Amino acid sequence: MQREHLQSRLGFILLSAGCAIGVGNVWKFPWMVGQYGGGAFVLVYAIFLIILGVPVLTMEFSMGRAAQKSPVRMYQELTPEKKAWSIHGIFCFLGNVILMMFYTVVAGWLLYYFYSMVTGKFVGMDVDGVGNYFGSMLGNPKVLVIFMVIICLLGFFVISFSLKGGLERVTKIMMIALLIIMLMVAANSYMLPGAMKGLSFYLVPDFSKINTDVIVAAMNQAFFTLSLGIGAMAIFGSYIDKDISLTGESINVICLDTFVAIVSGLIIFPACFTYNVEPGAGPSLIFITLPNIFMNMPFGRFWGSLFFLFMTFAAFSTVLAVFENILACVRDLTNWSRGKASIICCISIIVLSLPCAFGFNIWSNIEPLGKGTGIMDLEDFIVSNCLLPLGSLIFVIYCTNKFGWGWDNFIKEADTGKGIKFNKSLYLYCKFVLPVIIFIIFALGIKSVFFK
Repeated sequence: MQREHLQSRLGFILLSAGCAIGVGNVWKFPWMVGQYGGGAFVLVYAIFLIILGVPVLTMEFSMGRAAQKSPVRMYQELTPEKKAWSIHGIFCFLGNVILMMFYTVVAGWLLYYFYSMVTGKFVGMDVDGVGNYFGSMLGNPKVLVIFMVIICLLGFFVISFSLKGGLERVTKIMMIALLIIMLMVAANSYMLPGAMKGLSFYLVPDFSKINTDVIVAAMNQAFFTLSLGIGAMAIFGSYIDKDISLTGESINVICLDTFVAIVSGLIIFPACFTYNVEPGAGPSLIFITLPNIFMNMPFGRFWGSLFFLFMTFAAFSTVLAVFENILACVRDLTNWSRGKASIICCISIIVLSLPCAFGFNIWSNIEPLGKGTGIMDLEDFIVSNCLLPLGSLIFVIYCTNKFGWGWDNFIKEADTGKGIKFNKSLYLYCKFVLPVIIFIIFALGIKSVFFK
């Protein structure tokens, strides 16, 4: 089966960034900034993006481009004589599937909120009313399943066409629209009376607030925002030509991912300080607090609709990218056509996503990680706390040791083409320090769940 390739460098950057840009940027990042000291958290987060994100993302891109295969065949292509490594390729595939088992449901929430904002469902509600609306949505399996199915059908419909004509074309349009909408809503937030206080909290670091908790939280957020470790980025490496070096492309993707996260804060914090809302309100900030803010804002229904359209696009960009990864793995394993694989994968993901949708209502009594947890918490734990850090650790070890792919092969692939070259003096850092940092992230993730 001949390997498809992307039409342009812009398509590669937008697709890769679209995979990274998602709920973590526009939902989790702002409330973590609020909880961990504002500008101090942002500064530490940016530092960890550089020292963690750039090397691991470059390694994942390099493995994908050198292999010209999806994760399930990547290791076999690079080091066919070292068969044990290929086991991780299967875990990469499973990680993408498990991620979509709950991410499609969350994307459905955002689509439902966009629909609700456009149709005026929030008009006249106070904070308690919006909170009850969110609760009633979670308690209604019909709503969750319908909007999850819409996300799946739209996603697989897009990628069922050719790589260039379907995924690349739609992602370009959607990502450009996302950036335009973000800037429009951010400009409106800047005009609010409390904007300067919000921006000061958000962008001016208070170094006295930097402590162990802030460092750990920033390290985790910087690592998980890029979805590294399950081959979600390697697949786009396999679709790009060798005329551009990969370190510069990693930096471009991280910059775009960070830009979206930063602008999300530019939207949210001026509104919080204008309407005296606690910026560290936590996960409820997006689904309960912000709809109420929009309803009290001039032309709030319009701005709220744009905001949740932006949120939906951000989530859907990740859905498309990960669907493509799942599809590529299945096609490498079966040699099915893109159309046939899309139909079978779509049906499978819909069925596999049902437990998460039911976990908030008819199966809410199932608490796999202890009291107060649900099925989505288990699925998120498997991906975020286990497969992402351990997978990234494997990528780093594989690219820096002779019993894997090796440092020389990694550097050769990463530096092929024009552009920024990978700094070879980072060898000792990548081989010895980076694995320790990633293992600490893994250990802290396990501790946060089982040793509270």
